[in-house]
Amino acid sequence: MLGPRKELRVPGMAEPISHFTHVVTAGPLVFVSGCVATDTNGTVVGGSDVVAQTRQVHENLKACLAAAGATFADVCKVTVYVKNIADREKINTVRAEYFGASRPASTLVEISRFAREGMLVEIEAIAVRPGA
Repeated sequence: MLGPRKELRVPGMAEPISHFTHVVTAGPLVFVSGCVATDTNGTVVGGSDVVAQTRQVHENLKACLAAAGATFADVCKVTVYVKNIADREKINTVRAEYFGASRPASTLVEISRFAREGMLVEIEAIAVRPGA
């Protein structure tokens, strides 16, 4: 048994636009819903700048991980959704800033559109909390 399942709403994150929560934990496992480049009000941050959007995505991901007692070093798997596969290197540069020496397993997928106009990148993550 992994332990009790808990749903977390993260302070400072926009209210989900659908039937989901920001984070679900089950014992040591942390499942972070896809993070996008929105601020507290749900407004897209960064405009058409994929680097600015990717930074906001990682700030939101950091807040979600922290709410569950985890960090980027605890992330085991990410799935990255992009509007334009040509932005991969720009996204990876920002990602390396946040993950540092930690390298999670990763999947990159180009998609035709996001739930909201103007979004360029979305990242979901699975982490394992130390000592949980």
